[in-house]
Amino acid sequence: MKITYLRHSGFLVEMTQVWLLFDYYRGEIPAFPKGKKGYVFVSHRHIDHFNKEIFNFLKKQNNITFILSDDIWKKRIPEESKEQTLLMKPEEERSVDDICIHTLRSTDEGVAFLVLAEGKTIYHAGDLNDWYWKEESEDWNQEMSEKFQKYIEPLRDRKIDAAFIPLDPRQEEYYTLGMDYFLELAKPEKVYPMHFWRKPEIIERWLEEHPQSKDRDRIVRITEEGEMFEQ
Repeated sequence: MKITYLRHSGFLVEMTQVWLLFDYYRGEIPAFPKGKKGYVFVSHRHIDHFNKEIFNFLKKQNNITFILSDDIWKKRIPEESKEQTLLMKPEEERSVDDICIHTLRSTDEGVAFLVLAEGKTIYHAGDLNDWYWKEESEDWNQEMSEKFQKYIEPLRDRKIDAAFIPLDPRQEEYYTLGMDYFLELAKPEKVYPMHFWRKPEIIERWLEEHPQSKDRDRIVRITEEGEMFEQ
């Protein structure tokens, strides 16, 4: 399995027979693997997760299915792409061809995706995170944490081959909350931090602040856009 970091929360996952593209926003996309079925996932409508240019991919490859959160307005889907587009609501399960897709409810907009393909389990959190903000009240932040823990509960003890998890420097000292809880809850083989606003040094900060963590070797050190990883 080959994973390419594009930008922000965008990743391309290439497997033997299929490729999966998550939350393309900006960044250069490698040439789509010939002869493989493509699946394009969009977790929600925010501009840093959804770029309508994804529908132009059909000009390069016609065997693509778009899997979008249902918070995205239907009018944003081109007429010629609608037959190849599936809208999913939170806490839904669907099978498409040979892959199985589960959605989790987000603490922000849209959904998170849990995808089973070719014997691998891939988790993309979208904006499902413990969004603790200093400017919010203690009650608001407490409710946020409770919702986050509730919505992510389906991942408890789940073996996950590759997980894409927010690590957002805007949260200042609270940036670790979502990542740390996820690592305690699930059983990921590798974790790819995302949503770090072109500040990959936040990954090194997490590693420096967790010198004794049993999960250090699971965290992938992303340093630049377009970086590829074999797993």
